[in-house]
Amino acid sequence: MDLKIKDVAELLNVSETTIRRWLKDGKIPAYQLNHQYRFSRGEIEDWMMKCKLNLGKDGFSPFEEKQIYPVVEEASAQRGGTQQFSLYRAMHKGGVLVDVPAKNKTQLIKAVMQKAAPRLGLDPDLMSELLLDREELMSTALNSGIAVPHPRDIVLEHPGSDAIITVFPEKPIDYDAMDGQPVHTLFFLFSSSDKTHLHLLSKLAHLTSQSASLDFLASKPSSEMLLAYIKEWEAKIRHQT
Repeated sequence: MDLKIKDVAELLNVSETTIRRWLKDGKIPAYQLNHQYRFSRGEIEDWMMKCKLNLGKDGFSPFEEKQIYPVVEEASAQRGGTQQFSLYRAMHKGGVLVDVPAKNKTQLIKAVMQKAAPRLGLDPDLMSELLLDREELMSTALNSGIAVPHPRDIVLEHPGSDAIITVFPEKPIDYDAMDGQPVHTLFFLFSSSDKTHLHLLSKLAHLTSQSASLDFLASKPSSEMLLAYIKEWEAKIRHQT
């Protein structure tokens, strides 16, 4: 997927001027097509994850320079005024799995897919393979005990069917995180479009950049507690924009 400057600016909730400044400083990956800048979904996804790890060029991280939490209201009244790219909605659809037994990354991914994939109309074995292929490219651990496993390619066909499966392993497991910490919370992200995928990934990165959220997640909250927390968190974001 090719993104333009205005698309990336909207995604990261910054001005187009900021994106152009980052381009000039070499802080964001892009390529030129007919003398215009374009961005690939895969490169921006990896860049966002590296920035969350504060591994950007010269230690640059937009999560420190400006809090990034894209909030886009749906214009269509037929959709009831609900939020597009809603973290709450995606988590509600995906559900929560607590105390999943696993000794390593591979076992965990396969166990989660066997339990959750059929509910989303997905093939457990195929999804396990896609998720493990993504981990081979780059670990989806975000440090601080958090990981966001997701396939490299879009797998959901219907718009609005985006789902995030929240998983709390029985015991924290090694997930090849840069900080070396075992992972205690995972958000398995499945989306129906590149744009939605990047928005939800950005929201998860911002959520888990806050110490209060990390402490809450480490407590293994119930499904009801988690959804209530996310609903309140997104409400605060709306008031801040």
